[in-house]
Amino acid sequence: MPNSSFPLIGLLIGVVRRLGRRAAPSGIAKAPVTAPVLLRRSGFQGDAQGDTVRHGGPERAVHHYPFDHYASWKSEIGPHALLDQPGAFGENVSTTGLTEADVAIGDIFRLGHALVQVSQGRQPCWKLHERFADTRMARRVQVSGRTGWYYRVLEEGIVSPGDGLKLVERTNEYWTINRVWHHFYIDTMNAGALRQIGKLPALARGWRDHAARRLATGIVEDWSRRLDG
Repeated sequence: MPNSSFPLIGLLIGVVRRLGRRAAPSGIAKAPVTAPVLLRRSGFQGDAQGDTVRHGGPERAVHHYPFDHYASWKSEIGPHALLDQPGAFGENVSTTGLTEADVAIGDIFRLGHALVQVSQGRQPCWKLHERFADTRMARRVQVSGRTGWYYRVLEEGIVSPGDGLKLVERTNEYWTINRVWHHFYIDTMNAGALRQIGKLPALARGWRDHAARRLATGIVEDWSRRLDG
């Protein structure tokens, strides 16, 4: 990783609101914090999810989405008010200079006074359709590989808007978020890769189980309900 320290350009939390035409409860619409906030193992204090089965929890405590991708989205879908500042994708943390190609499963970062570890990539869902008023958005995110990623919290602590994200430990640079994404969504039945993914100790249990299930059944899971609602 060429630069191991990245200043925050966005630190955001959100409450549950009704989203879009379906009026689904969701915490995707987050707003920047202007004061220090406590990061617990379950996530930032004051941050909430409308569906606590599929969102949030210890393995998805913090969502990081690179602001680097916003220019690509503007080019592909055109001008959109959500793309003028961090927060369009429901992220808690926004930086530049750090993408899915750079970050690996198990990477440990100091985030303010907290310590976080990369646990999995994001699996986009249909709520992005409602967020962007575009019924193709979730699939676009999945196909693009510009998904962002999640952290688990190893040490709770205070995080301030002016803090940075600093890499403190890397144990496996091979299995980047991008590489795992490739084998989950592109080269989906690569038995050797799935075997290795299933044994990554720092990868969230749900993703390891997906890999093991594919190996056992020879079937790629149906994404339509997650992507289309």
